Amino acid sequence: MPDGRLRGHTSELYWNFVTPYGGVTAATVLNSILLQPQRLGDPVALTVNFAGPIRAGELFVAARLERSNRSTQHWSVLLTQPADPRPLVSAIAVFAPRRPSWGRTEIAPPLVAAPQASARVPSVPGLRWPALYEMYYVHGRPGQANDDSITHHWIRDAPPRDLDFASLTSICDAFFPRLFMLRPQVVPVATVSLNIYFHLDSEALSRQSTAHLLGVARGQVYHEGYFDQEAQVWGRDDRLLATTHQLVWFKE
Repeated sequence: MPDGRLRGHTSELYWNFVTPYGGVTAATVLNSILLQPQRLGDPVALTVNFAGPIRAGELFVAARLERSNRSTQHWSVLLTQPADPRPLVSAIAVFAPRRPSWGRTEIAPPLVAAPQASARVPSVPGLRWPALYEMYYVHGRPGQANDDSITHHWIRDAPPRDLDFASLTSICDAFFPRLFMLRPQVVPVATVSLNIYFHLDSEALSRQSTAHLLGVARGQVYHEGYFDQEAQVWGRDDRLLATTHQLVWFKE
């Protein structure tokens, strides 16, 4: 658009109960920065705040470079729709070129069965977006009263596609609300804030190809209408690709 905004449209395929699936919204926000010619390096951190429900239809995304130096770039993004000029989504992101350094990963993925030996997630009435992923649960099952909220599950796009930062961002939200792992009843929920930290550059990401990723998620505190959940996304050769943390509102 002449004012620098990007124009898009919601997709019925990624629909949640009343709004688009939050992961595809976060991916849309990140992609608006990835498309900028002055973008430096790869994403390091992304925070997406969901201020209001996105309706089916046209949307606008405005990415603005707030500050740039040789080491990092700081971006802000606003998502709006024609019927409401106020931001429905606001986000900040840090991009940077990766440089060789000493490294160490202090956590390890759980030992789990292969995807084909695990339970395929059944369809969920009212949700369309899960059909766009192959998901196999090894530990914990959605919609059941599990002893805890911890899940281990395999996931990749359906049909399979090479992993990129947009698809990895979307997968970082593909963990059913931890509240539903503890109680089978469904109550209204909505993500308030989603944080993602990326632990590899685009070259390392390309080596993941179409392999299944292993997601490990758990909730921590459920109190006065809000709960938080954290997750890790593991790739080939036990490589930790991303960690994520979100705060979720629920109604009783």
